[in-house]
Amino acid sequence: MVDQDYELFIKNIKKKSGIDLSLYKEAQMKRRLISLYEKRGFSTFSEFFEGISKQNELYFEFLDRMTINVSEFYRNYKRWQVLEEKILPRLLEKNSNLKVWSAACSTGEEPYTIAMILSKLIPLSKVKVLATDIDENVIARAKLGIYPERSLNEVPDDIKRKHFKQEGTNYIVNEDIKKTVQFKKQNLLSDSFDSNFDLIVCRNVLIYFTEEAKEGLYMKFSNALKPQGVFFVGSTEQIFNADRFNLTSVDTFFYQKK
Repeated sequence: MVDQDYELFIKNIKKKSGIDLSLYKEAQMKRRLISLYEKRGFSTFSEFFEGISKQNELYFEFLDRMTINVSEFYRNYKRWQVLEEKILPRLLEKNSNLKVWSAACSTGEEPYTIAMILSKLIPLSKVKVLATDIDENVIARAKLGIYPERSLNEVPDDIKRKHFKQEGTNYIVNEDIKKTVQFKKQNLLSDSFDSNFDLIVCRNVLIYFTEEAKEGLYMKFSNALKPQGVFFVGSTEQIFNADRFNLTSVDTFFYQKK
């Protein structure tokens, strides 16, 4: 039997946020959301949506409940320091209009971090970051730019003040940073890649692939880089045979195309 209350809720949420709840397993999602709305004193999805429409705090709580947030801004902070202090200045010496890609960007923390770092080194008008992911829902969530406090654990205070607006226990990315990031849907394994990137960031994703798939992706990423372009991977993803992919290590977890 079709649950009309939930069906209407799905439609309304898609209109409001771009997130399509019908792409999630229904029983699981309904259970998660019913426990939230009951805790907040609602008895139907239509009542719950009315509440979400009126209270930002409740809307943010809903977003947090329906996405499993494993990403963070400035995750492994010291690596981002290396990017800011060593890698990007070298790249910018050659070219002030960098072509940058955040691959498998999840809910957007990574591409926004890249944009914030770049904005310290070049005018914001020159900052452009392509961000891609296979999941349309995480892309919709990323475009909203709303994050719980825990996602900002490693963000320096000055950056927090400059690029976020705090609302309750949530933080909203400022519009000027949001405008620098272009989000697109992409399947890394089956879709072709654009080329001539100065920097590609793909962190904590390749660990989920088989060795064979990983090697195919390393080759695709290498081919997508400009000569001297840099590939930045996660802290569990060292490339032990970088030579095979026409890459050479320039710092821990940073590889340059030869």
